[in-house]
Amino acid sequence: MKKVYKNYFKKSFVVGILAALLSISAFSQESVKLDSTVLQQADLKQLIDYALKNQPLLKQNKLDEEITESTIKSKLADWYPQLNFNYSLQHNFIVQTSIIGGNPVKLGVENTSGANFALSQVLFNRDVLLAKRSQGDVRQQILQQTESNKINIVANVSKAYYNVLANIQQIDVTNEAINRLQKSLDNAKAQYEEGVADKTDYKRTSIQLNNAKAQKKSFENMQLANIELLKQLMGYPEEQPLTVAFEKDALIKEANLDTTATADYKNRIEFKSLETQRSLLKANVDYNRWSYLPTVSLNGNYNLNYLNNQFKDLYSNNFPNSFANLNVALPIFQGFKRKYNTKNAELQLKRTDWDLIALKQSVNAQYSQALETYKSNLANYNALVENVDLAKEVYDLIQLQYKSGIKTYIEVVTAEADLRTAEINSINALYQVLSSKVDVEKALGNIKTN
Repeated sequence: MKKVYKNYFKKSFVVGILAALLSISAFSQESVKLDSTVLQQADLKQLIDYALKNQPLLKQNKLDEEITESTIKSKLADWYPQLNFNYSLQHNFIVQTSIIGGNPVKLGVENTSGANFALSQVLFNRDVLLAKRSQGDVRQQILQQTESNKINIVANVSKAYYNVLANIQQIDVTNEAINRLQKSLDNAKAQYEEGVADKTDYKRTSIQLNNAKAQKKSFENMQLANIELLKQLMGYPEEQPLTVAFEKDALIKEANLDTTATADYKNRIEFKSLETQRSLLKANVDYNRWSYLPTVSLNGNYNLNYLNNQFKDLYSNNFPNSFANLNVALPIFQGFKRKYNTKNAELQLKRTDWDLIALKQSVNAQYSQALETYKSNLANYNALVENVDLAKEVYDLIQLQYKSGIKTYIEVVTAEADLRTAEINSINALYQVLSSKVDVEKALGNIKTN
């Protein structure tokens, strides 16, 4: 016997280990599947598509949708006939005694057993009626929550992408400045060695060159942080490399926006969500009004009854019984509870009407602010682009005049710093325009998620 138990537990242990390994393997395969995509030279559309597929928040929303669907079906299941079975077995150590006609009489037997089949059908119940009428709005509400999160993800990923691009171009501009300064340093040092200029010229160039290299290092460190932020917003694995691509000319065209558009709050997901919430609150008002109506159901039972003083003969005789009934339950007075619950539901519905008015005003304010910010950033960008052309022209001219002995070297250093500053400022201005355009599109309700 001990050997049998030992073998049994040994087999159970092995089966348990195998089941655990299979579970771990399945989980690992799922993780590998989720992390298998590596984006190289990805444009904004590819980044957004990846985020909409892999962002953890949207994965949770997908599960919430499934949970909501299961909950709805669970509530609607109460409309179906309910069939239940119960079984009992009882031994009476002392059979109950009652006095009948002045004589003690035992009521019952020592052993009883019974089986019960119960069938019920709801004809009217406010809980199941609410579930049936509101199921569409409940589904719509969770889908709108997912859509709202998608819109925010698209907007946030777009802005993070523009920050990454701004840093890439800032690094490129700084590299160009370093190349110019290195050439200037070589030239200044050669002139100093030839006795044409003093050592202050190449010393100043060395200072500017070191500053440019430090600025480049700062941009590179910032780029690492920007990339990690972009990964986090996308739900991208932190251990996987991520590189982005862009075309500057296309981005400049993309920065253009129709500033004559008008905001319509009905296009916003917030309005649609409030409309759905209002429908659910209206259903809640009806639900509380239905509390004045009765709950009606049909019930049927079939009972098997086995009675015998001898346990071995318990199931030899059956004394069945069955019945059907119509059950109507109506609370008559509950201390005005139904009245106040209905009043509260009506007030909540009325409050939502004010939420809609507040949203309309909020949308108009958001759009006006976003549009004015966009216009300001666009005007700033156009001015800074002109400054880049002017600064480059000034730098080339002063460099030429310096070589001809007309200008001092300090003027060359100043012109180079002005050119680098103008280029970096114009880059920042472009991506400020693009980011503010995202805010305008979001205020208009024009951000697409599919």
